Amino acid sequence: MIEVTVNLLATFRTDRFKEEQQHVPEGTTVGSMVSAFGICEKEVGMALVNGRHAPMAHPLSHGDVLHLAPWIAGG
Repeated sequence: MIEVTVNLLATFRTDRFKEEQQHVPEGTTVGSMVSAFGICEKEVGMALVNGRHAPMAHPLSHGDVLHLAPWIAGG
């Protein structure tokens, strides 16, 4: 198991959390974390791992910090 810090931004926090430590199996990807939170991958506007953009297939490592933000619309 590895420990990852997850930060959810904006509407992703609704009925979830702002920041939480997660213990997940080695080989867990950004996409599998997104699915575990009940978020559709298409809703993710930005996924950062340790401050860098990361694709859904990016494997997480012990100590990583994952930020997930939805698409933001404005006008």
